[in-house]
Amino acid sequence: MLNALQVCTTVVVGVMVGVEFAVPFFINPILNALPGDNGLRGRVHGARVGGAVMPFWYIGSLVLVGVWAVAGWDHDGTSLVVAAAGFLILSVIMSITVLVPINNRVKTWTVGARPADWKQQMNRWDRFHYVRIAVIIAAFALLVAALA
Repeated sequence: MLNALQVCTTVVVGVMVGVEFAVPFFINPILNALPGDNGLRGRVHGARVGGAVMPFWYIGSLVLVGVWAVAGWDHDGTSLVVAAAGFLILSVIMSITVLVPINNRVKTWTVGARPADWKQQMNRWDRFHYVRIAVIIAAFALLVAALA
C-alpha cells in the first residue's frame, strides 16, 4: 500500500511540476507571439482556469506527501519526504501571498479594461512563478530520491 501511495504522490507532484514548467517556457511565449491583444486574452483565461484548478492540485499534493511521510515514518527516505513537504508548504505560501493576488487581478481584466501597468504585473507574476517552479522541482527531486 505504501508503494502505491509513493508512486501516486510522485506522479501527481511530477505532473504538477510539468504543467507549471510549461507555463513560462512554452505557453507564455506562444501567447506573447499572438497578434494584437490575443496573448492578454489567453493569459486572462489561463488565470481563470489555473486559479480554479491549481489550489486543489497544490493542496492535494501536499496532503499526499504528508500522508506518505506519516505512513512511511519508519522507512528510509522519510527525511527527504518531510523536506519535500516543506518545499511544497513554501510553494503554497508563495502562491497565497504573492501569485494569487496578482492572478485574481488578472482574471478581471479585459482588453478594454486593464491597468496601465498590466505588463509589469504580468512580469512580476512571471518572476515569482520561476521561483515557485524551482521550489516544486526541488520537492519533486526529493520525492524521487526518497523512492531510491
